[in-house]
Amino acid sequence: MARQRLLLIAAGGTGGHMFPAQALAEAMVRRGWRVKLSTDARGARYSGAFPHVVKVEKVASATLARGGPLAKLLAPFRIGGGILAAILGMLKDKPAVVVGFGGYPTIPALSAAYVLRVPRAIHEQNGVMGRVNRVFARRVGAFACGTWPTDLPEGVEGRHTGNPVRGAVLERAAAPYIPPGDYPMSIVVIGGSQGARILSDVVPGAVAALPEGLRTRMRIAHQAREEDIERVVAAYAAAGVPAEVKSFFTDVPRRFSEAQLVIARAGASTIADLTVIGRPAILIPYAAAAGDHQTANARALVEAGAAILMPESEARPAALATQIATVLENPGAAAHMAASALAYGIPDATEKLVALVEGLAKPKETT
Repeated sequence: MARQRLLLIAAGGTGGHMFPAQALAEAMVRRGWRVKLSTDARGARYSGAFPHVVKVEKVASATLARGGPLAKLLAPFRIGGGILAAILGMLKDKPAVVVGFGGYPTIPALSAAYVLRVPRAIHEQNGVMGRVNRVFARRVGAFACGTWPTDLPEGVEGRHTGNPVRGAVLERAAAPYIPPGDYPMSIVVIGGSQGARILSDVVPGAVAALPEGLRTRMRIAHQAREEDIERVVAAYAAAGVPAEVKSFFTDVPRRFSEAQLVIARAGASTIADLTVIGRPAILIPYAAAAGDHQTANARALVEAGAAILMPESEARPAALATQIATVLENPGAAAHMAASALAYGIPDATEKLVALVEGLAKPKETT
């Protein structure tokens, strides 16, 4: 009887790492693989959207870049304990392939796979590599790139797979775009899985500064941090604009598909969703992102004519209002941006990553 092969996915605790990991898990389960997810407590919060047959294993991990002196002193011991636990786990139930998606929680799984010579790969979502992926880049059999070009270490050959998107996004792929017009237009404001304070600081004021004829035809869906919700709701109410403000939207793909404009950070998963669905965007990259990778993520999309880039240093209500009006008062230009976004997207990124994983896997063992 053929034995089900096991894929171990290791991903850090942010949506940027977890969403493409989820897409790969969904595809591999459909292909008859067993799948395990190795993550930390933060990442486990996203695991509810993974297929129910995916076993979630929480690992001990830590970062050397944040925390106080004691936390940094203890970090190597926590990481070492996580690596030892991962080695013991793989000896009991050896995966055919291990794929890391970045973040410190991937260290134990990739280290154990290296020690045990398990075939392994990395998927880097951003145009600038994360710290952990850079460390392991030369120690894997394949390196998949979600954004192209990616800043790769010398001697590392990347394969441009694109960033996998979840099934809920693919269901809305290439949804027809309705250009701005004389009707209630939908604007989605989203700052990644954790929200973004600058969007709560700037967007309501920008909306309030728009001409009344435009402002009265808008409805807003704004994802804000919990502590910002009250003031954001009040600001939109003062501007007379209907707004739904929440700390987390579970139906982002639907909202994107119904939007005339998206105002967002430039995280890799956000850009992947925008381009698979095909929507114009104003992107405000997170200035403190490691290596300024969000600007790198946004650059090609901007060059393709699909988005407007606004650096944080220039993000003021009046300037943003001008850009919003530029899109919503020019239906033809907005439609062109939507089409350009769609042309830039890689809807088969998951299939490309599946092919890479199965190419690394050893022949099926039989019992």
